[in-house]
Amino acid sequence: MNRWRTLLTEGRHPESESLDTLSSEEVVALLLEEDKRGLDLALRQKTDIAKAADWVAEALESGGSLVFAGAGTSGRLGILEAAECPPTFGSDPEQIRALMAGGTDAVFRAKEGAEDREDEGRKAATELRSGDLLIGLSASSVTLFVHGALSQARELGARTVLVTCAASTGLERVADLVIALETGPEILTGSTRLKAGSATKAALNAITTAAMVRLGKTYGNLMVDLRPGSAKLQDRALRIIEAAAGVTPEEASHLHTAADGDVKLAIIMGRLQVSVEIGRDRLAAADGHLRRALAD
Repeated sequence: MNRWRTLLTEGRHPESESLDTLSSEEVVALLLEEDKRGLDLALRQKTDIAKAADWVAEALESGGSLVFAGAGTSGRLGILEAAECPPTFGSDPEQIRALMAGGTDAVFRAKEGAEDREDEGRKAATELRSGDLLIGLSASSVTLFVHGALSQARELGARTVLVTCAASTGLERVADLVIALETGPEILTGSTRLKAGSATKAALNAITTAAMVRLGKTYGNLMVDLRPGSAKLQDRALRIIEAAAGVTPEEASHLHTAADGDVKLAIIMGRLQVSVEIGRDRLAAADGHLRRALAD
């Protein structure tokens, strides 16, 4: 028996066996109900997801890297997560990266067979080191590219996490932590870009956001380390300074300029009425955590 036949993600969903006879509204309802169910299943794994978040924070705080590895939809979700962290949290793009089966060409066009190359997964992960964290993404849990990357990472001393939607026996030998979302059959049989993809994306959002909270990248629910690379983000930065420092929009703009675009520094200057130099010293002494820097 091959390794795919018994996978839950390859099973047929009993509620969609007559999918092609349903109205568009009925199809949409089925899909969205299943997505909601997938998110509920992800919530049940909150303890393991939180553990992965703590590991991410530990790796980044010690100067290590966070690397995602996946194929197909899972690989693209890893790329998306890595790409979204720098503008949201001001993280170093070189510190959070993604490995995609088939390389960059496979991001926009499926490169069939790339996921079956365990040797390519090992090769892609050769730059990992002790102190790094590799998160493998495989809805089916059996993707050889991901297994190869995880195996190589462990041999190099990096921590490993596997996020999957179809846990199978023996996965404890594949990664240090397995987050099994168990989303089951898809409305369109085998199409794990649907419910499995949504649940995986939710888990990744939770992992990286919780990790960044631990690292002091937020103040309350404000993203105080954002990189204002667009007009919208520039305006958001000013509104964050206004809210956190308790100043007028005009004062927020002045503080932002005086702090050379450093939102945290601008907030310290506005809240504590101190100079750029003193604000910078306080922030450095607090290891970049704004709440600590504002404390008496």
